[in-house]
Amino acid sequence: MSRVLVTGGAGMIGSAVVRRLLRDPEWEIRVADHRVAPAWMREGCEIRTGDLRDPEVALAATIGCSHVIHLAAIVGGIANFHKLPFTLTEVNNALTGAVVRASIERRVERLVYVSSSMVFENAREFPTTERHLRECPAPRSAYGFSKLAGEVYTRAAHDEHGLRYTICRPFNAYGPGELPEMDEPGIAHAVPDLIAKVISGRRPLEIFGSGHQTRTLTHVDDIADGIVTAMALPRAENEDFNISASKELTVAEIAALIWEACGEDPAALELRSVESFEVDVQRRWPSVEKAREMLGWEAKVALREGLEQTAAWLREQKFEGVSQELGT
Repeated sequence: MSRVLVTGGAGMIGSAVVRRLLRDPEWEIRVADHRVAPAWMREGCEIRTGDLRDPEVALAATIGCSHVIHLAAIVGGIANFHKLPFTLTEVNNALTGAVVRASIERRVERLVYVSSSMVFENAREFPTTERHLRECPAPRSAYGFSKLAGEVYTRAAHDEHGLRYTICRPFNAYGPGELPEMDEPGIAHAVPDLIAKVISGRRPLEIFGSGHQTRTLTHVDDIADGIVTAMALPRAENEDFNISASKELTVAEIAALIWEACGEDPAALELRSVESFEVDVQRRWPSVEKAREMLGWEAKVALREGLEQTAAWLREQKFEGVSQELGT
């Protein structure tokens, strides 16, 4: 049996990764996060609480682990990228630097660095293949740049120290686990933001920008399965993968699907565009061929089903009542 460390395991994607690992008896699981782990996670995993930016904390967390899945980072929606540019850069680089260094020192068998579709912020090839990263202009956003820097850290550790790695890039993760902030739209990702607006009665439904921007929504359970699959396969060593669904949709189309997933009449939908942010990716559509061919993996959760599940989860959090109190 091998032991895997999941950094940031109490987060939305991290929790899904832990749930996926718990279904596989081949793995013992250690979670490292500064947040309090939920009860179900404490029952099935070893928990380490601390700030992984501290090299000693990172070293202690990785001891005895054969594999590391590095998810710990400041993430969020488009507003977060613009509100916290320095903080994102400082924290994410410090986290990755400490975890990669610890992985080198502990001689882990494989580090899985979970990057982001935002490294392709300025993509010019669609669908966007993994090899396009060589020609793609660097991200302007601090978040995108911090995730690209993490990829550089990871590859550099391999080149200099022989650290074996896999890079996974989730695209537009959605699903249960992320609560939006109604007084600050855009701090969370688009799906929970829009669901919260619908169930709280905001009319018309506001979207950032024209609505012509495209995204490829990928359920968090699919992303978790892709990450764990990539970690376990020898042929994924020292490779990078887009972990994504394959259907490109406009933001307006996504808003309409969310409207229906919340039980609203499609004929009653009215969208209102509000000014977006300086960095708002206009097209996001990855190639998923490499993951399909090398990993035998592809996204399975149907989008309508996933959106309905996410809307139901938000209602269970009593978010509807909270949103009403916050007002418009």
